[in-house]
Amino acid sequence: MNRNDELNTLLKLNARAWGIAIGLLLGLGLFLATVVLLLKGGSTVGPHLALIGAYLPGYRVTWSGAFIGFVYLFVIGYAIGRLIGGVYNALVRTDG
Repeated sequence: MNRNDELNTLLKLNARAWGIAIGLLLGLGLFLATVVLLLKGGSTVGPHLALIGAYLPGYRVTWSGAFIGFVYLFVIGYAIGRLIGGVYNALVRTDG
């Protein structure tokens, strides 16, 4: 293994790990925001957060909506993380 191969190995990102990390970050963020609003309660629960339902069909500020939102944002975050990892790996590739 020459020095260039070692450098490529060090610079390369694990795109799957980035996908999982960003997916969990986004999914858990929406899940926790929904749960906090549900536990807080009140006459109108989360009217601003409910607007996300326009982009995520099926999402509502409910317990089932918290899980639906988690799945949606995990998938979206996974795709974003894979894209970041793939673009980064393509940009740092060194050709000797």
